[in-house]
Amino acid sequence: MTLSQQIKDYAYSLGFDACGICRCEPVDVDERQHLNRWIEDSYYGDMGYMAQNVDKRSNPALLVENSRSIICVAMNYYPRTKQPEGHPQFAYYAYGKDYHDVVKDRLRQLFDYIKGLEPATEGRVFVDTAPILERYWAAKAGLGFIGKNSLLIIPKKGSYFFLGEVVVNLELEYDSPLSLSCGNCRRCLDACPTQAIVSPKVVNANRCISYQTIENKGEIDKEIVPRLSNRFYGCDICQLVCPWNRYARPHKTEAFDPSQAFLDLSYGKLENLTVEEYQQIFKGSAVKRAKYTGLKRNLEALKQSRNNI
Repeated sequence: MTLSQQIKDYAYSLGFDACGICRCEPVDVDERQHLNRWIEDSYYGDMGYMAQNVDKRSNPALLVENSRSIICVAMNYYPRTKQPEGHPQFAYYAYGKDYHDVVKDRLRQLFDYIKGLEPATEGRVFVDTAPILERYWAAKAGLGFIGKNSLLIIPKKGSYFFLGEVVVNLELEYDSPLSLSCGNCRRCLDACPTQAIVSPKVVNANRCISYQTIENKGEIDKEIVPRLSNRFYGCDICQLVCPWNRYARPHKTEAFDPSQAFLDLSYGKLENLTVEEYQQIFKGSAVKRAKYTGLKRNLEALKQSRNNI
């Protein structure tokens, strides 16, 4: 068995749902131009860090010295249990424990396994925590293709996946990108209530409900408030309408399961949520990114949105 196959088999044994490998090299010209246009149009909102380190985003070798290969993995997070529809809706990715911790822990195990096979291995693991174009590299590694909603779509599995990478100094066997696309489908563009997907694969974060309810540190844009569509923290609309997600199946990772207290978060419960309850319910959760004050702000905006219906 080749080293590459051993790595993939072990990745699957850790609970990853897809694994592919590509060469570590500068991104192609089209991707570099796509990134530059997105930055020039200021589609990153207040996330100034997205406009920084463009050279590193365009060449992972600048992040990891002597790197040769990128091992890309995906982990399913499609929920086994969902919130009641009438409750303020959280994006599925935020149901359980913070994916940064869960995925990174398993990537570290994978990295340790590789070093056990090849002691001279050097590299780093990444989970949405460094300037690396995760979806681009996952597509290069043959995991899936980038859809018009800008998300990675895995054939016969959908798009509800966390991505991670191990960048190493090993020469490995490389997978080929898939020759698939969304074709003429534009359901995500048409369904987005704020028209945040301005063109295929281009998202204006300023208009995105996910950005407004999570990353935005100020008040939610007054033009966005009436269009929140009961989205309280993040938004899954462009995924919910995607035909590829008819293949989505519940994950098998206990850490991603929501607590009963989370599932019970109705409008009334959120209205009366104390700081102590917030800390207890969202301990170890990605929801902490918005802070207690952010959730209260979101709730007020959602109440305004409902009053405008």
